[in-house]
Amino acid sequence: MSDAPIDVFDKAFELAARLAEAMRQALAERGLTTSRAEVIYLLARDGALVQRALAQALGCTPRHVTGLVDALQEGGFVQRRPHPSDRRATSVVLTAQGAETARWMTASRRESAQAILGDLPSTDLAAFVRVADRILGQVAPSGEAGTG
Repeated sequence: MSDAPIDVFDKAFELAARLAEAMRQALAERGLTTSRAEVIYLLARDGALVQRALAQALGCTPRHVTGLVDALQEGGFVQRRPHPSDRRATSVVLTAQGAETARWMTASRRESAQAILGDLPSTDLAAFVRVADRILGQVAPSGEAGTG
C-alpha cells in the first residue's frame, strides 16, 4: 500500500501548524489572540452583535464570550452599548481602533496569500481548492457526521 495519503496528511498538518503559528505571532504583535481576532472579524462582518449571538457564532459559552469582550474592551477594540430595541440586552460594537484592526487583518490576509501563493499557476491553485474542498467534505465540523 502506498504511503502517499499519510505523506499528504502530514504535509497538511505541517502547513496548518505553520500558518497558525504565523497568524498567532502577527496577532500577538497587536495584543490579540486568535479568539479575540475572531470576535473582531465577526463584528466587522456582521456589525453590532449581542454577546449571545457572538457565543453562537464562535461555538462557545456566553461566559467565555464575556471574558473575550472584557479583554477587547480593555484593549480599546470594542465597546458595549445598550441594545437599540431590547433594554435588557447589550450590543458589542467595534471602536475606531477595532475597525482599523479589522482592516489590518483583511489587508494582512491578502498580502500573505499573495506572498505565499501569488506565483503559483491558476491551474495549481484551482486543483488545491478542489482537493481541499474534498478533504473538508470528509472532515465533519462540530461533531457532525462526515459526508463520505
